[in-house]
Amino acid sequence: MAAPFMENLSEYLGSPEPAVRLILSILLGYPFALAYRWFFFYQSATFVHLFHTFTGLALATFNFAGSQVYHSFVCIIIQFLLVRLMGRTVTCVLTSFIFQMIYLLTGYYYTATDEYDIKWTMPHCVLTLKLIGLSLDYYDGGKEPSQQNKEQKLAALNSTPSLLEVFGFSYFYGGFLVGPQFTLRNYQKLVSREMSDCPGQPPNSVFPAMKRFTLGIIFLAIFTIGGPYYPDSYYLTDEYEAQPFLYKCFYILLWVKINLYKYISCWLITEGVCILSGLGYKGKDEKGEHQWDSCANVRVWLFETTPLFTGTINSFNINTNAWVASHVFKRLKFLGNKLLSQMFTLLFLAVWHGLHSGYFICFSMEFIIVNVEKQAQALVRDSPMLTSIAQGPLYPFIYVVQQLIHWLFMGYSLVPFCLFTYDKWLKVYSSAYFCGHVFFLTALFILPYLRKVFVPRKRGSDEKED
Repeated sequence: MAAPFMENLSEYLGSPEPAVRLILSILLGYPFALAYRWFFFYQSATFVHLFHTFTGLALATFNFAGSQVYHSFVCIIIQFLLVRLMGRTVTCVLTSFIFQMIYLLTGYYYTATDEYDIKWTMPHCVLTLKLIGLSLDYYDGGKEPSQQNKEQKLAALNSTPSLLEVFGFSYFYGGFLVGPQFTLRNYQKLVSREMSDCPGQPPNSVFPAMKRFTLGIIFLAIFTIGGPYYPDSYYLTDEYEAQPFLYKCFYILLWVKINLYKYISCWLITEGVCILSGLGYKGKDEKGEHQWDSCANVRVWLFETTPLFTGTINSFNINTNAWVASHVFKRLKFLGNKLLSQMFTLLFLAVWHGLHSGYFICFSMEFIIVNVEKQAQALVRDSPMLTSIAQGPLYPFIYVVQQLIHWLFMGYSLVPFCLFTYDKWLKVYSSAYFCGHVFFLTALFILPYLRKVFVPRKRGSDEKED
């Protein structure tokens, strides 16, 4: 009965059935969160874990048929056994990392196609980070407080979690399908009724949750209306190939703006679910106001207004970026080189996304662009003349130009991410004359010379003091 209904609904909406199932599953988080608040909030931890486990499994079964559901189940049990049997050891951390990543990559290998498919590997990549993070947080719990950094103090596990607890954490309906990432420590606080502006009582979070829900629906509507006008498939047509260069650039710019909204809409709607349940509670700010952005995966205003690539990175997929910064980048400190740590972190992100060459091209472009932008910002900051221009009456014009460059090359970087395979993204890059690579590699080469021209040399006495 459900299958014909879903087929008819997807046909009516003009969207693929897996996409419709995913959106419905995200929306189902709201009645699940209400059920938790009304019926399970005051229940024992066991009942809460069971509720979260069975609702998450129900969503998995609704989206992925038959045997696809067992992949998450197997990985959760094995992760629990690794933590229990190996304890707070480096061996446990390394074994967890290797097993979970190999399992995910094997899934990518056997299910990969040339197009974006919604299949079991989509929520499994989210789960992989959760389970690896669990082993790291458990390991950090064995450290002395003086050896823990700020993030580790908040996430470290002081006791061994139970299997049911790990299941509830992994299948929690507010983060199982598309994220966000959150720690087991925060999940434990949710279950113990601490994640509330009124500890021990359901949080006053309905209004904050509805704000994110409404914003998510707006972005979903924009994508639903605008997406068909800017499909990925157009890049591979003879019509696009025949267009003038400036038209191709303009298409890339508008395409990326519209298409990123599909991610933003899902994250905003899911964030509303987390806020409604209480998991989004973050305590009070300096003004004493309650914050609900613990599970925020996008900062909408920053995303829409920043003219910087780093600004977009900092406002997009926030919790995943925070996870990678805490569990990968900062733990590579032993390399003694930030650029090297950054390179390995982006390599990890590329592999985590999949085996297609497009992911590696995308993150290699991010590496180049971010470092060029940092050098350009330092040049403007250290040059009195460039600083005065940037802060003068020409700023509105500079801002517009900077935004056009920002979104054009953001789209340029994401083309291979969305087209996946070598033959597809190379065709698009060739038709655009590899403009992004030419622009940023040229900038990387000339910035040191521009620095010599625009940044005043220090006086001899200053140089000696330095």
